[in-house]
Amino acid sequence: MSTIAPPAVPASALPADPAPAEPEAVPAEDLRALALRHGLTVSGSRPSLPAYVRQLWDRRHFIGAFATARLTAQYSQAKLGQLWQVMTPLLNAAVYYFIFGVLMDTRSHVEDFVPFLVTGVFIWTFTSSSIMAGTRAISGNLGLVRALHFPRAGLPVSLAIQQLQQLAFSLAALVVILLCFGVRPGLSWLLAVPALALQSLFNTGVSLVMARVAARTPDVAQVMPFVLRTWMYASGVMWSIQHILASKDLPAVVLTALQYNPAALYIDLMRFALIDSFTGAQLPEHVWAAAGAWALVAFVGGFIYFWQAEETYGRG
Repeated sequence: MSTIAPPAVPASALPADPAPAEPEAVPAEDLRALALRHGLTVSGSRPSLPAYVRQLWDRRHFIGAFATARLTAQYSQAKLGQLWQVMTPLLNAAVYYFIFGVLMDTRSHVEDFVPFLVTGVFIWTFTSSSIMAGTRAISGNLGLVRALHFPRAGLPVSLAIQQLQQLAFSLAALVVILLCFGVRPGLSWLLAVPALALQSLFNTGVSLVMARVAARTPDVAQVMPFVLRTWMYASGVMWSIQHILASKDLPAVVLTALQYNPAALYIDLMRFALIDSFTGAQLPEHVWAAAGAWALVAFVGGFIYFWQAEETYGRG
């Protein structure tokens, strides 16, 4: 018995499947409100300044541990190890003594020239090393910046702390040198504490500025040694700025720049605190006020300047 197949129906005659309904687009304003309601934020966005400060404070233990680890590892490959933290500025001081003290005879214009020179070299090294470390804070730690989420200001701040820790070794050597050259301890030595505190704030602020600048333009790190060397020569590390000001007829602009040079101010504060021949002299009235103003402006301004580019670090 044969089966009769039904007539074929053309495909065009079949009813078309209904097209899937496109979802309604949700207005961006509603999505933003939904995200805010559930505490969602843009990935990598910059927090407010108070929130940023709180985040930085919450990670203070990491900042301290990072600084100590960097200090320990700095000379780990050298046989003399941590002794180089003291020997490096001492060798610099020896070179400057030979060139400026002996060959150029600047020691004849300065009483207690060796304590004067060594104090200047140690304090200047603290500033220059802090700024150079800050210049490489972001560009030299890109792996850490891209791998972990933390306030990026922690890097230049921790490197500034590392330099402060290193200064502690240098100050121990400085005290021995001062005692060997007949400088007697006195109450004025206590003034070294606020002087170093102001210098630390200044160094940290400048380091934050340089960290942001070098993060965008890494070539700045190649230029900074020349800038710092020029700054050192203008900061009275090897000679007395007061002697130069008294013996030369300088333009008013140059005179003001020398008197309010922040590096020279912090060096002078330490010399007046530690060295007998300076302690008995009259400290210029502007020194403490100018040193405090530089520290405040550099630290607050540098911190805000760095924070404003927080979301850009490690993305270039």
